[in-house]
Amino acid sequence: MAKDKESILVPVDGSESAERAFDKAVRVGLCDGAHVDVLNVIDTRQFMGEMQDTLISGDTIYQMTQDSEEYLKSLKKWAHDNFNFDDVDYHIRYGSPKRIISYDFIKDHHNDLIAMGATGLNAVERMLMGSVTEYVNQHALADVLIVKTDMANNPVKPTMKKN
Repeated sequence: MAKDKESILVPVDGSESAERAFDKAVRVGLCDGAHVDVLNVIDTRQFMGEMQDTLISGDTIYQMTQDSEEYLKSLKKWAHDNFNFDDVDYHIRYGSPKRIISYDFIKDHHNDLIAMGATGLNAVERMLMGSVTEYVNQHALADVLIVKTDMANNPVKPTMKKN
């Protein structure tokens, strides 16, 4: 089955790095006529106890889903308002971000490219479980573009947040 157009997957987690990747993917979509799928993965592993019983309520998961949807809608609006680009669909998945980004979503949506930030929000998970970006770069079923620069292709310096 032939696809009509190329498509780019952009996993986002609310980090500046992920949002830069989204901007770059939208620019590529605009230039090349590609479709953009923006994805937020709610990592359900953090809610499971040793016996796989859920540790948080359904109301909390529902609220997280609502927050994720609002965030993704805001990115879609951003693409429209700042780039006049509307070929964006947003998706929410539950589970392991590494597996969903690398395999599951690509199998379902047949994306040609994954554009993602070099680092995400969760430094603790990076230390304990390894970087999602690193894993996706090594195991993905599609090519991976790791965004390390701003829209003018200037290197982005890490910011140190003060308490």
